[in-house]
Amino acid sequence: MATLLEAINVKRKMLFEFENEPYVCLDSDISTPTARGGQTLVRLKMRNLLTNAVFDKTFKAQDRFKEPDVVFVPASYLYSDGEGSHFLDQESFETHTLTPDMLGDALDWLLEGTMLQIRKYNGNPIGLQLPIFVELDVKYTEPAVRGDSSSGSVTKDAELETGRVIKVPLFIKEGEKIKVTTETGEFSSRA
Repeated sequence: MATLLEAINVKRKMLFEFENEPYVCLDSDISTPTARGGQTLVRLKMRNLLTNAVFDKTFKAQDRFKEPDVVFVPASYLYSDGEGSHFLDQESFETHTLTPDMLGDALDWLLEGTMLQIRKYNGNPIGLQLPIFVELDVKYTEPAVRGDSSSGSVTKDAELETGRVIKVPLFIKEGEKIKVTTETGEFSSRA
């Protein structure tokens, strides 16, 4: 029998099944009543892994969820075309095609050969688990001008080789390789 997970034990980034669909917890807030006989409630901010819809829902502390049949399979990004984006499963060597809806903004961080994980639900690909950091070249950025920091702005725009534009410190130059956090899209360090 599948393990059941109580709502009060659901933490950030945990996977659970609700109404026969897989979800990931984005945030959890427990409110304990002060009155006698009151019920402890758990407010979950959750994302549906099939539709990417995000919403808040309140549950009783003792409500139970099944663990979803979600597995993460190592894969590499091959290319994108009119059908979608293609990934090579590193275990079975099958090619999986994911639609733009399944990817979100993941292509902003991917180059050919990037290693990542494909998220499968009941054996079918439903999305990606990106690496925490990616290393990308700065394709274009304005040169830093002496005295720029006096205006209070200590960052500038930089276009990455994937086409994504992010904020970087003034010392970053065109052609440099930088490390970017995929979850927030922020500059982390020089690579």
